[in-house]
Formats: sequence, structure tokens, C-alpha cells
Amino acid sequence: MTDGATAVREVVDDLYRRESRRVLSTLIRLLGDIDVAEEALHDAFVAAMEQWPTGGVPANPRAWLVSAGRFRAIDHLRRRAAFDERSDAIAREWSSGGAESELPDDATDIPDDRLRLIFTCCHPALATEAQVALTLRTVGGLTTEEIAHSFLVSAPALAQRIVRAKNKIRDAGIPYEVPEQRDLPERLDAVLSVLYLIFNEGYSATFGSMLTRADLCTEAIRLTRTLVQLLPEPEAEGLLALMLLQDSRRSSRISAEGELVLLEDQDRTRWDRDQIREGLALTERALRSHRFGPYTLQAAIGAVHAEAERAGDTNWRQIIGLYDVLLRAQPSPVVELNRAVAIAMGDGCAQGLALIDDLFARGELEEYSFAHAARADLLRRLGRSAAAREAYVRALELAMQEPQRRFLQRRLEELDH
Repeated sequence: MTDGATAVREVVDDLYRRESRRVLSTLIRLLGDIDVAEEALHDAFVAAMEQWPTGGVPANPRAWLVSAGRFRAIDHLRRRAAFDERSDAIAREWSSGGAESELPDDATDIPDDRLRLIFTCCHPALATEAQVALTLRTVGGLTTEEIAHSFLVSAPALAQRIVRAKNKIRDAGIPYEVPEQRDLPERLDAVLSVLYLIFNEGYSATFGSMLTRADLCTEAIRLTRTLVQLLPEPEAEGLLALMLLQDSRRSSRISAEGELVLLEDQDRTRWDRDQIREGLALTERALRSHRFGPYTLQAAIGAVHAEAERAGDTNWRQIIGLYDVLLRAQPSPVVELNRAVAIAMGDGCAQGLALIDDLFARGELEEYSFAHAARADLLRRLGRSAAAREAYVRALELAMQEPQRRFLQRRLEELDH
């Protein structure tokens, strides 16, 4: 590969990471079919690799990719259908207008395209699991394996779920549009759930060599901000606040050597104060509305952490109280686990450990690595090294993320020594 081709490959790879979901969303709007648009997206990037080394990278690469994908889809349709009447009509419809005319240089339409796609994927005609899986795949760009792990199902089963959702959208003629204002609130819960899962995958990657995926965090925040502008409901604001407060700590969660740094050990001077200020303001506004929900409560917990200049200044009593409210609003073993850790920090490790042991006794979170890691840490602090080692080993067996695995391995080595 020549130096020029190598440079173009780097540009194309970077564009794919940053822009492929945006290009796909616009192609879906223009072509009206997810599968066709996904194939067109692939063809567009292949065309870029073929043409840009000699023709140069265009001034507006995103518009070029949309245009290339659109017209390659038209060509494929005409070749495959041998110009039958129906396919020729579809091809003519796709050909009308130019992609560039619908993609201005400032790309202001792109967020709406993606928001439109989210509401389509979260249409009430689809099952909740299908809504989340399809949106994570098409909008978030997660792989089938990553989504399957999040749902604790096999990859083939998850793939079939996505295929059925796509077919449902096509066969039912579900439109690619943002609902009318009067229909937005009832559709909001599913959309918020999807955005939250996309952010979570970015904040703590399911598996792989990196702890975080900044692209997913940034995209989830951007989409949620767009949603808040479109529909400034308190819980949407609460979700945006939660994302900002958590993302403000991103740079301090990994050391210069790429190792995991726990919250209590992070350099808080590296936290993003602009994100914290915005997150605190959004949290306060959502709380004052008295129409908030679980996301706002989690944001309030994040706000308490953000307001503590040092780990030792954390108001654990306030955090425990917020977890009590959250547990009533959203009963969950994971919320119970987090509350138990907060109690351990506020009232003592023995009290927190007893609550975690009760969770395991009920058969909860047995396959959840972080639960075993939390239990191991409390056992270590209490000086129960043998039991701590056993818990760390189990956490390591379940961990799929490399920074977490290395952290757990270091803890085991510390116990051994």
C-alpha cells in the first residue's frame, strides 16, 4: 500500500469511527430501509477507499458518503431487479433530489436524522427488548456480541431479535420520523432507556482492551442534549445530568499506564468542571419540578460525589438516603448492591458486607462480576484475606473487560504477598 493510500485509509477509518452512524441514519431516511441503508453504508466506504487515493478527500466527506451510498443502492436495486416496474419506481424515487441538498455543510440536520431513527427503533409496535437492541445496533454502532452480553443472551438469538425488528418496521410501514408533540411523552421512556444503555456501554465498555469508549459517551450526551432541546421533560434533563456528571470523571478513571483507578483514588482536579456545573444545574432543575424519576435520582447521587473536593468529604448519609428513594422508585438488585457499598462507606464495611451477602443468599447477582468484586473489597478491608481472595477469583472469572481484569489480578497479587 502506497503512502497516499495509507493516509486515505487512516482518514476513512477515522471517518467510520466518527461519522458512520450519522451517515447510516441519513441513508435510512433517504432509502427507507435499514438493511438497504446498511449495505449502502458499506458500499460508500468501499467507494471512498477506491476513489479518494487518486481523486482526493472531498471537502464534505459526510455528504460524499451519503451521496455515494444512495446512488450505489439505486444501482444495486436496478441490477438485481432487472428493471421490473416496482423496483424501477423505487429507484426513481430514491434518485429524486440530491443527497448533498439534504446535508448542509454545517450538518445541522444530522442530529434530527439520528433522533428520528431512535424514535423509529423505539416504536411501540416493537417489543422493548427489540427497541433497545435495534437502536444500540443501528444508532449506537454496538456489535451484536456487545449487545448480547448486555442482555445476557446468545449472539445468534440477539441477531434474530434485530432481524425481526427490522422486518417489523418494514412490513408495518413504520415511518422514520419524530412523533408529533402530543405523542412524545408516552414514547419517551423507551428512548431514555436506549440512550442510557448507549452511554453505559461507552462509560464502562462491556469487554475489550479499553475501559471506556469516548465516542459512545459523547454521542449519547449529544443525542440526549438534542432530545432535551426537543422535549425538555425533567427526566430527560435528569438523564443528561447523570451522563455529564459521570462523564466528567472519564479522564481520571484510567492512569497514564492504562490501569483502572477507583473513585476514591481519582485525582479530582482532573474532573471536567464545566460538565459538573452543567450537570448540577440540570439536576437541581429536574428535582425542583417534582416530576423526576430514577435517572434524576442517580444524577443527584453523582452530584454529591461531584461536590466533594476529596473522597473523605463525601456525604455518604445523603447518598444512602438517595439510594433509599431510588430503591423504592426502581427496585433492582444492582441498586441494592450500590446502596450496600454506600452503607459500607458510611456505616462500616461489616454492615455493607452483610447486605451484599444477603443479596447472594437470595440468588441475586451471582453472575455479576462487580458484585463479587465489591464483596471482595469489603472482605479485604476487614482483613479476611482468604475469603477476599476467593471472591476476587470469582470476579476475575466473570470479568470481560481488560482493565478490570488487570485490576482484579493486582488485588489478588497484593493478597498473595
